[in-house]
Amino acid sequence: MTFYMERLESLFDRPDVVGIALFAGALLAGLVVQRLVFRSLTYLVSDKDLVWRSIVSRTRRPSQLAVLALALVIASSLAPLSARQADVVQHLLTVCLILLAGWVARTAINIWLVLYLRRFKLDAEDNLLARKHVTQTRILQRVANVLIVAIVVSWVMMTCEPIRQYGVSLLASAGAAGLVAGLALQPVLKNLFAGIQLAITQPIRIDDALLVEGEWGRVEEITSTYVVLKIWDWRRLVLPLSYFIEKPFQNWTRETASLIGSVTIFLDFTIPVQAVREKVEEIAAASPLWDRQVVNVAVVDFREEVMEIRILVSASDAGRAFDLRCEVREKLIDHIRETFPQALPRTRAEVAAVPERRSA
Repeated sequence: MTFYMERLESLFDRPDVVGIALFAGALLAGLVVQRLVFRSLTYLVSDKDLVWRSIVSRTRRPSQLAVLALALVIASSLAPLSARQADVVQHLLTVCLILLAGWVARTAINIWLVLYLRRFKLDAEDNLLARKHVTQTRILQRVANVLIVAIVVSWVMMTCEPIRQYGVSLLASAGAAGLVAGLALQPVLKNLFAGIQLAITQPIRIDDALLVEGEWGRVEEITSTYVVLKIWDWRRLVLPLSYFIEKPFQNWTRETASLIGSVTIFLDFTIPVQAVREKVEEIAAASPLWDRQVVNVAVVDFREEVMEIRILVSASDAGRAFDLRCEVREKLIDHIRETFPQALPRTRAEVAAVPERRSA
């Protein structure tokens, strides 16, 4: 027994063992206190507002990191450490505090985003306002997350003397290293600033109907660097954010989802236009796709053999407008084929009688 006591006393005479023991004890005590405090706060905010419940539930991991940093402070102040050991502990403590600050910042942004977007429903029939706010907040969230990560990484690098200049260059974009990094990251930074501009001006939003590069589709996702367009046949068109700042495109739902669909038909001059107009109005009135706003029939051009009739019908969104145009075409051509078959396009020819030649 005396032998083991002597061995134990010899271990405690070593500074490194004392430091480890103090750190382990401080960490264990801190985790116990943190768990008790977290449970108490969870119970206290159980009947409070959703904001407080979200803050408490999302700060569990950051609070554990804070306990780790506090244990390092207590252990370093009590343990008999050398100057180098104290510097290492101090450096680890600084890194932990920086990571904790970045973690808390991202957590606060995520909580704000979730609670802010709870007021808007993308599946509503009139979701223009919801698409506007969802697009803006998601782009700003991604930009903010990128900036937080960049600041945290540069800050951590600045705490290490060998790579301090790289951290300063990354944070302030100064010096030769900053210029090299700026040139290398030019596409990333270009899309980053394009994302900020998109969030402010909002030429596109989530679920907008776009015509881009000859393809029609809806905006499915907007990230910090690219936009995913879900095309009508379920393909995905991926474009950089800068594309929507530098190049023209069609946005069919910029202010409202309602669209006017156009149907063009070529008929013979003998067709009574009023009869066509009445039939188109009848087809639109009977269709659940028509939004009761616009229906119009007009002769817009004459050609050598036919006249061009343009039909306009409106619908509440692009998909309904496309289906309504198809329905008008099908029912109108059936009606013309049954009622005015002679009015379908045809080629005219005039046959002239040749005078008979008299025999000599």
